[in-house]
Amino acid sequence: MSMDDDAAQIFLAEALELQASIEANLLDLKSRPADRELIDSLFRELHTLKGSSAMFGHSALSAFVHEFETAFETLRQPGACATDALIKVALAACDQFLALLDTPELAAPASPALLQALADALSQKAPLAVPAASGGPGWRVTLAAGPAALGLGISIPALLQELRELDPEVTLRADLSEVPPLEALNPLVPPIRWSIRLPSGVTRDQIDGVFVFSADDLVLDIRQEDGSPELTVATGSPQPEAGETGGGDAPPTGREAALSTMRVATERLDELMDRVGELVIAEARLHDLSQEMRLPSLMSVAEDIRRLTSGMRDTTMSIRMVPIGTLFGRFRRLIHDLSDRLGKPIDFVTLGGETELDKTVIETLADPLVHLLRNSIDHGLEDSATRAAQGKSGNGRIELSATHAGAEVLVRIRDDGRGLDLARIRARGLERGLITEDQIVTQQDLRMMIFAPGFSTAETVTDLSGRGVGMDVVRSVIEGLRGQIEVSSEPGYGTEITLRLPLTLAIIDGLLIEVGQERYTIPVAAVEECVELPPELAQSDTSSNFLNVRGGMVPFIRLADLFDVPGPRSDFQKVVIVTALGGRVGVVVDRLVTNNQTVIKQLSRLHAGLKSFSGATILGDGTVALILDVANLVAAGRSMEEALRMRERVA
Repeated sequence: MSMDDDAAQIFLAEALELQASIEANLLDLKSRPADRELIDSLFRELHTLKGSSAMFGHSALSAFVHEFETAFETLRQPGACATDALIKVALAACDQFLALLDTPELAAPASPALLQALADALSQKAPLAVPAASGGPGWRVTLAAGPAALGLGISIPALLQELRELDPEVTLRADLSEVPPLEALNPLVPPIRWSIRLPSGVTRDQIDGVFVFSADDLVLDIRQEDGSPELTVATGSPQPEAGETGGGDAPPTGREAALSTMRVATERLDELMDRVGELVIAEARLHDLSQEMRLPSLMSVAEDIRRLTSGMRDTTMSIRMVPIGTLFGRFRRLIHDLSDRLGKPIDFVTLGGETELDKTVIETLADPLVHLLRNSIDHGLEDSATRAAQGKSGNGRIELSATHAGAEVLVRIRDDGRGLDLARIRARGLERGLITEDQIVTQQDLRMMIFAPGFSTAETVTDLSGRGVGMDVVRSVIEGLRGQIEVSSEPGYGTEITLRLPLTLAIIDGLLIEVGQERYTIPVAAVEECVELPPELAQSDTSSNFLNVRGGMVPFIRLADLFDVPGPRSDFQKVVIVTALGGRVGVVVDRLVTNNQTVIKQLSRLHAGLKSFSGATILGDGTVALILDVANLVAAGRSMEEALRMRERVA
């Protein structure tokens, strides 16, 4: 399966989850019609479904949800509450989401009547009648077996016979246009499609009764003969028209394809990773014990356990850790479509697609990144004429990148647009009561205000932005991942938003080092090299904190001084040079112990303020070693360099 196919399957699964959540919230709203939190949650889910649908080319669904969202915003006004009539129409519209997802060409004609009924219900008029399922000009049913139908024991002849028994005037026609050559025939998926005409005397309830136990496993379409599809189109995806695909071995499409993949609850994957992590720790203890006892039989078993544990670790990691490029690839179509719609030529650049991140984190990041990219295009980038007048390239540039920084992954969205207007942000903050006139607000506080609930500087609401919903979603999701958001902006030169995401569940290669009687772990991925500390720099009271490495000056930090480790220092101290965020710093240690598999354990909330550490790990002897935060160490090294430059300028 290609990357695009994988992304499409993820969208289908997520769209089904969103639809189910919206439906559940609508039902909850019936008993709590004025619940503001519930209404806001519904609105955010609609906003997310709209954006995702547009990104993957489901234009009919996106347009319908946009109108539905616009009408539904009335409920967000003070004092508004849902009525039974509104919820009834909204639930019918929720069913329309599925119909538009499966068969947009058949379902689209029903959308205007639903939207009108929704508008009437919101204005407290008598809602339009939902299209009825009885009488009328007759029915036409298109029927074919789904991929799993025969395996589940569903009998197509029996279903056809039940339809015949509904009325003597029922007519059947077999469509053989998609029967492939014999060698390509898939016996589990019969290629015959049946077209059944039922007279007006048959009701929709009677038809539904025939398929009540089998609709989900059939490719089924029910519509009135005047061409108007019913509001509750039966489930299943239509087979392609003749000539569109060949052979009976074509892969399943639509919801059948989405449901052919299994989505495992995050909690179960977390538990699996925890168990594997504990197994790695136990294996390390067994290895240490075998080395101490030197019993050949025990050493042999320890080696077997190490091999098996390594394979299980790699398999588990392969389940969870995937390149973030699988996520980046989803946004090309989004950028292309928005560029055409807004008339803004855009150069979209992705970097660091090979950076690996937990799969569940990647899936969770999809929606925040959609919001951030849409805001960068709509609010950040100027049109070509404005850019030309400012001496910029006519094409705007958006860069989406990812990089490892110690035990974190940094995801950045950078544009070269107009930047943030802090004066306008402050004015809107005053208007919304987020700040007061006499309140001292830093520039960073103003930049972070764009993530406040309902905050927007847009003068008009469009189907892209202006409702103040998306950035609130971004903040909520990132905080839920225990990450952080950083914003930097320069007027006229663009904005950069950085998402700092911890590797909450990971097993990494670590370099175990020793300072005094304490041991620490440094991620091997951040280690550039290890060198001897020159004797003239061995004492901590020396005036120089810079090391000459092949002609380049590298600042170094003594961990013994940083962590106030007591005891004499080693006569042969080592310097581990680490890199992060485009900089490097040396870390002075007493001894290099070994390389080992490091299971990252998150620090408790009580220790969350310890910026020097990104986590902890349990060693083979049962003791705990803290994992150094390389990015924080590099930042300290940069501060040292900046202080040196200031001293040189003063001198």
